[in-house]
Amino acid sequence: MTAAAASSPGSAPIKVLLADDERLVRSGFKVLLDLEDDITVVGEATNGAEAVERARATRPDVVLMDIRMPKVDGIQATSQIAKTPGLQQVRVLILTTYDTDAYVFAGLQAGASGFLLKDAGPAELLHAIRVVAAGDALLAPRITRRLIAQFTAERIATQAGQNRLAVLTQREREVLALVGQGLSNDEIGAELFLSPATARTHVSHAMGKLGARDRAQLVVIAYQTGLVSP
Repeated sequence: MTAAAASSPGSAPIKVLLADDERLVRSGFKVLLDLEDDITVVGEATNGAEAVERARATRPDVVLMDIRMPKVDGIQATSQIAKTPGLQQVRVLILTTYDTDAYVFAGLQAGASGFLLKDAGPAELLHAIRVVAAGDALLAPRITRRLIAQFTAERIATQAGQNRLAVLTQREREVLALVGQGLSNDEIGAELFLSPATARTHVSHAMGKLGARDRAQLVVIAYQTGLVSP
């Protein structure tokens, strides 16, 4: 039993859907995840179309999504899942060997909650699943560095960015800036002298007002609008 599993007795396990066209990869992930008391594999898919179908059928908490798959790729599948009624709470964690700017930016725009490279170790993968299932964003460090540069290049004109943020209160802007810097709710609370619950409420309000699916999209908005700079 893992420390994470032991710390939350009685809680429902995180339901994971595996989407990868390589059987060996899926089998390896399943063996690893089935060892965890707080994680359960609820289905497998060999392509993006199957991933969307299986997501509808199993309503997973997290989809581990490969990018390059036949018929429908992982980016398209992520977009379809994000737009499907009833799947708003499904989080997509993209696992890939292709950490190029175009894939990362397209994945986040499609609705992915995080990216992790396939060369990550088992502990990193398990951590990533738990972080994404909890509603946080997760990006591998070397992806994040390039992503910041991409967001800067795609930045909305200053006035347009300010107009987009006009719906937020001053406190919500402060919270959004800290989300953009990668801080957790606990860290935001400590920085602004708020309780974690209050910080979480401000994050939720910002998501709703800006039409963001999750924290990953809040990070995109924070950089695009110029609220956070590299």
